Amino acid sequence: MTLIKSISGIRGTIGGSVDQALTPIDAVKFAAAFGTWVKEKSGKSKIVIGRDARPSGEMIANLVSSTLVGLGIDVVDLGLSTTPTVEFAVPLENAGGGIILTASHNPVQWNALKLLNETGEFISGQDGKEVLAIAESDAYQFAEVKELGKITQDDTYIDKHIQSVLDLALVDVDAVKEARFKVIIDCVNSTGGISLPPLLKALGVEVEEMFCEPNGMFPHNPEPLPEHLSQISSAMESRKYDLGIVVDPDVDRLAFLSEDGTPFGEEYTLVAVADYVLSQTKGNTVSNLSSTRALRDVTEKHGGTYTASAVGEVNVVTKMKETNAVIGGEGNGGIIYPDSHYGRDALVGIALFLTHLAKFGKPVSRLRSTYPSYFISKNKIDLSPDIDVDKVLTAMEEKYSDKPVNTIDGVKIEFDKEWVHLRKSNTEPIIRIYAESESLNTAEHLANKIISDIKEIVSN
Repeated sequence: MTLIKSISGIRGTIGGSVDQALTPIDAVKFAAAFGTWVKEKSGKSKIVIGRDARPSGEMIANLVSSTLVGLGIDVVDLGLSTTPTVEFAVPLENAGGGIILTASHNPVQWNALKLLNETGEFISGQDGKEVLAIAESDAYQFAEVKELGKITQDDTYIDKHIQSVLDLALVDVDAVKEARFKVIIDCVNSTGGISLPPLLKALGVEVEEMFCEPNGMFPHNPEPLPEHLSQISSAMESRKYDLGIVVDPDVDRLAFLSEDGTPFGEEYTLVAVADYVLSQTKGNTVSNLSSTRALRDVTEKHGGTYTASAVGEVNVVTKMKETNAVIGGEGNGGIIYPDSHYGRDALVGIALFLTHLAKFGKPVSRLRSTYPSYFISKNKIDLSPDIDVDKVLTAMEEKYSDKPVNTIDGVKIEFDKEWVHLRKSNTEPIIRIYAESESLNTAEHLANKIISDIKEIVSN
């Protein structure tokens, strides 16, 4: 059993003991803390909630809703929804915040409360600390009977969200319709199954559905990585489809497959969409330090400036606002397009990518070949609890001081077009090591060299 409390929310496995897993008691306590924070921070007594299709979702939603009502907060319950849809709904409802009940790509036994501020964006680190402090001190005051909130059910927001996507200036509905695409989608039996088909049909796309029943029974590991996409990849070997589309359970991560079933590359979802956006709108881009250099290459090709942020969506959004970025996101398939909203949104990504593909006029594999190819090797090194990880990272920074080094989130060292990023875990004595190069062998060699350096520093 696991319970992880962090500045971005609370997540854990269902069942078990209080404070050791995501039990009803923990859900109520954390919902009360967030509701209290929303009232104090925004002065508003309204919160939007929505959930993915996990079997535990309805139970957690009922607990959260009732707790908020007990605080005197009105709840707008979107029911089965997506993370970007809840983000989209919060400002339209003039709410003080939002709660998304989803554990994203985690397995079915997990669930979580992810927290949004009144703009529909994930709360900041400082905000998260304040919510945790309220929860730890039980500093909430419940309403008297005549001041209780009320619950309103609203299942219209997915349709509103889809329409907003279709209305974006860079989404060319006519061009996509004229292309007469045939696609196959894998929605892991979650809320992509109720959001992707209507979007694609509105774009005139012929859709073959896989795992689109929102029952929460994930047919495979729900993280949209190549090793988990064998079923849709096999279905595409017939070459009957122009594109494969895969989303995670809450529809904020997006992966594509080329017409022959080979993965487009989750890192390249953002690269391709940014290429299209930058071809139409001059501007800058942002991704996190662990994302592929290909975004920088594409950005500079279009005359823009690329900036790296610390890992985490809230950090990407902050840096996007600082640099007036016109597109940004994360290498895990997360597209953040400010003309829509400041949140990762697979629906926006799909519409922009299909427009790009329609205007490109050639198969997906040809589009992929137009981008520089980089390969990322992901590793970790376990250290004993007595090792000071911060001191190890500082020593690595000093060792490679003759190279460009970025320390906003761990240590990132650049070697011409190669890089390595070292980050410590927040929960255990582990250093995560990501390395990128123009070949996987070289990336792995670079990672192994850094691991060897770390071991030498530790031994000394």
